[in-house]
Parts: sequence; structure tokens; C-alpha cells
Amino acid sequence: MKTRFILSLLLVCAVGIGFSQTKEELQKQKAEKQAEADKYQAEANEIQAQIDALPGWRVGAFGTIGGSFSGFNNWYAQGTPNNSSGTIGFTLNAFANKIEDKYFWRNSLNTNLSWVKFDDKDDSTDDDSFREATDVFNISTLYGRKLSDKWAVSGLAEYRTTILNNFNDPGYLDVGVGFTWTPITNLVVVIHPANYNFVFADNDAIFQSSLGAKIVADYTGKLFSDIQFRSNLSAFQSYEDGDLSNWTWINSFSYSLFKNIGVGAEFGLRSNRQEAANFQGTTLEAADNDLQTYSTLGISYKF
Repeated sequence: MKTRFILSLLLVCAVGIGFSQTKEELQKQKAEKQAEADKYQAEANEIQAQIDALPGWRVGAFGTIGGSFSGFNNWYAQGTPNNSSGTIGFTLNAFANKIEDKYFWRNSLNTNLSWVKFDDKDDSTDDDSFREATDVFNISTLYGRKLSDKWAVSGLAEYRTTILNNFNDPGYLDVGVGFTWTPITNLVVVIHPANYNFVFADNDAIFQSSLGAKIVADYTGKLFSDIQFRSNLSAFQSYEDGDLSNWTWINSFSYSLFKNIGVGAEFGLRSNRQEAANFQGTTLEAADNDLQTYSTLGISYKF
């Protein structure tokens, strides 16, 4: 009996040692394969950088789409027991850049549109249609003649407005010249001390055009290997009146989960005293210029 117990104990120990050795061997093999994969990934990144540096067109786009729909009947626990509601929206970030040895031509588009609906079935007077919620439209074109690998003399035209509601009221068109700095492949910094900010609006007592400086910083690339990222800061500083200055900062993310499909998010910040004064029905000096923000989260697709 004692002999059987000792043999069983030895067998258990042998099996345990065998499994332990197997686990250590597998971990070692995994580390070796990971090191090999990292090496090939670094080489692939170097080749991609060489491709990106070649002359020619570079085009791309990614965006998000999201929505939700719900309906309630006799759900007495809430204030409106009979209702239907829904949201739908999408964002799009696209670019088409022509990079040559002596010049470049960069074009970009950003739009974010969404609609919301809330229908109280017990109220025949409420609005049961989808209404505009988010309404952002920015498009720009930048041309530059290279002075060196990192600096160029450039001209920029940028247009911003809403398209679902109050199209071109207001609308902003910046046209200017100056210099563009490209310290790395995916970062473009525009410095235009001579820029005119055309403002189109029905309320010309609030919305005024002026001469000023234009600063744009745009980064479009990847964070890690699966996150497509774009960050765009566009600022105008008026020489005539600081109240006529404005800036907008938009950040977009797209994380791939399966092939080109994933999760996307976008958030934007803006400061614009003219828009605040027009909405509040007051003067520029009296307007409460709170920070404007928006955010979107949904399913993303990379083109």
C-alpha cells in the first residue's frame, strides 16, 4: 500500500514537471517568434516610409457611422410611456495629397452630420421627424513650392460652414499666403501672416470679415498599428479686433477590429465669439464666449 502511494506521488510529480517544462518551452518559443515578428514589422515600417516619400498622389479616408432606435408602449415608469426615438450620424475624414520633389498640393475634407428624433405618441403637436443635431463641414486646399525638405512658400484656401441647417450662415473662407513647415511626414504646420477671413452671414452687424494671421496644424497618421488618427487645429487671429478671432480643433480616431471595420470616435472644440453673440442676441463685447464642443462614437470603416 505504501509502495503504491509512493509510486503515485512520483507519477504526479513527474507529470507536473513535464507540464512545467512544456510551458517554459512554449513561452520561450513565443518570445522568439515575437522578436522575429517585431523585426519584420520594423523592416516593413521602413519600407512604408520609403513609399510615403516617393512623389505622386496619396489618397485615403476613414469615418464613423452610428445609430440607435427604440420604441416604448405603456412603459409607465417613465414620463412619456409611449414614444419612439432614434439617432443616426456619420463622420468622414478624407485627403488627397500630391507630393512632388519641388511642390505639394494637399486637399482635405472633414464632415460630421447627425440627426435625432423623439416622438411622444401621446402628444399630437410634437415634432416626430428627425432633426439636425451635429452639422460640421470643413474643406481645405494647400499649395506649396518647396524651399527645402521641411519648408515651403504656400497658399491656403479653407472653407467652413454647416450644410444641413443655415448653409453659409455663417460661412468662413480663409485665403492667405505664407509658409508651410513639415517637420515629419504626417505633420503639416501652416503659418500664414497674410490671411483674409471672409465671413458670410445674414447678420452682418455681428459677423465681420477681417485681415489677420492663419495657423493650421494637421497630423494624419497612425497611433500604434491599428489606430488611424487625425488631429486638425485651425486658428485665425484678427489684426483688426480680437473678438473677430476664432479657432477649431477636431480629433478623429478609428480603431480596426476586423479588416477595415472597427470603432471610431471624433470630438471637436471651438471658440468663436461672433457665433456666441449671434446665438445670444447680444453684442460681441457682451457675449459669453463659452467653449463649444461635440463628440461622436460609432462603428468605423477605413477606405
